[in-house]
Amino acid sequence: MPLNRFPVIPAVPAVVCAVAVATATACAPSQSAAASASPGTTAGVTAPTASTGSTGSTAGTGSTAGTGNTAGTGNTAGTGNTTGAPGIGDPDFPGGGNGGYDVEHYDLKLSYDPASRNLAGSTTIRAKATQDLTSFDLDLHGLTVSRVTVDGAAAAFSRRDDELVVTPAGRIADGGKFAVTIDYSGVPRSLRSAGLGEYGFIATPDGAFVTCEPDGAKTWFPSNDHPADKATYDFQITVPAGLTAIANGEMSGTPRTTAGKTTFVWREKHPMASYLATMTTGKFQVRTGTSAGGLPIYAAVADSFRGSLDTLITQTGKITDYWSSVFGPYPFSSTGGVIDDHAVGYALENQTKPIYGGFSPEPAIIAHELAHQWFGDSLSVSRWRDLWLNEGFATYAEWLWAEHSGQGTADATFRRYYANEADPMWSYPPGVARADDLFNAAVYTRGAMALHALRREIGDQKFFPLIRQWTAAHRYGNVTTPEFLALAERVSGRNLKPLFDAWLFRPGRPAPVA
Repeated sequence: MPLNRFPVIPAVPAVVCAVAVATATACAPSQSAAASASPGTTAGVTAPTASTGSTGSTAGTGSTAGTGNTAGTGNTAGTGNTTGAPGIGDPDFPGGGNGGYDVEHYDLKLSYDPASRNLAGSTTIRAKATQDLTSFDLDLHGLTVSRVTVDGAAAAFSRRDDELVVTPAGRIADGGKFAVTIDYSGVPRSLRSAGLGEYGFIATPDGAFVTCEPDGAKTWFPSNDHPADKATYDFQITVPAGLTAIANGEMSGTPRTTAGKTTFVWREKHPMASYLATMTTGKFQVRTGTSAGGLPIYAAVADSFRGSLDTLITQTGKITDYWSSVFGPYPFSSTGGVIDDHAVGYALENQTKPIYGGFSPEPAIIAHELAHQWFGDSLSVSRWRDLWLNEGFATYAEWLWAEHSGQGTADATFRRYYANEADPMWSYPPGVARADDLFNAAVYTRGAMALHALRREIGDQKFFPLIRQWTAAHRYGNVTTPEFLALAERVSGRNLKPLFDAWLFRPGRPAPVA
């Protein structure tokens, strides 16, 4: 998933996305809405006055998945239903994201004080309506909303669990563009899942460690928190002087310090899923450079990991350049990595800057996270059940990196896994990730094995062009498993249904690969 939560298996190249160090886990207050001006009655719908609502519990991962479109509102033409749905339409995660609009851009103005753990934010979202709207939802966990405007006019709002329901002063027409601004503050509360551990906005002694897969963006900014609705981002992050604020994309200008506070401005001009956004802050040693292929690199490590900075920037540049020759052109304008000293024990593929939580990553882990820049970041799943398209591909990339580095072939790794008849992954078909066990190791390892079985079936002369066609055809977009299977059959000219059924969709250990 977004968080690179891939378990590290001793004696075998690291697999799975959120990396659990030394074990096996890698990759991922109730509030009252302040009174706002009621816009009154619009098109027969009475806008509610601002109300008090509970933000709900922190248990579990909550909503996550998406359908690949944001029109999942459930309204039928002519029925007069103009309420945006509180879910984007993912059947396995019915509360994930929201319907009725498509976000185009987020403008995040944020100020964070590590001493008090208080976050003050103003988020402006530019979006396009996909139906007539008299109200719509955003995802927000905790935090106190003080004001909401739509196109500059005060809007009513209410809270329901992790939903912020916005009622603008006037109806927004289908196809109309609008801007909603939300002012809010409070102490962010991270989320926790039995399968993932802690994620979202995680306070640290000197700042924050921010890893949001699958649905943790809502812990620090209002959003359509689902990978099916990607957007561009601007970040303006203010922290106490002496600290560094790191976000996605590239820094705009030089950080400005005034009255003991420093503001960092970042811009991600390429579409990004909300779970890949970050505002990691703290005391960091920073180094910038350029890869041999000419790509800008930004590397940052916590003071306690300063000895890892050279390796991080060198390996990041080398691996990114190599993946560009294997997977197709690198999709973004810079690459990089961050090592924080907050020991969550996993890594996550934050767009342009994978983050490693409390450990110095081995090259295999860096290779996994950087492969996600293609598989997960540029090509994002439309629905969470297709997560193997992220994790299976990134895990297979680890095997390819080992092969490239002379540390054993991908085929040898495949056969080592296949030899274990008792492995629990044989009971979990990875082609349909389960909502209650999304990051099962089968999604990583058996997903990678499916790709190797495909490679053996169609040969390198068709397998690697297939991968490059896949990344080119869906660059910056959303993808599903049926789309990949269809492309594989077109490129190979073969009926691959039996192979994919065995490796992706049926429980049990498939027949041996020749």
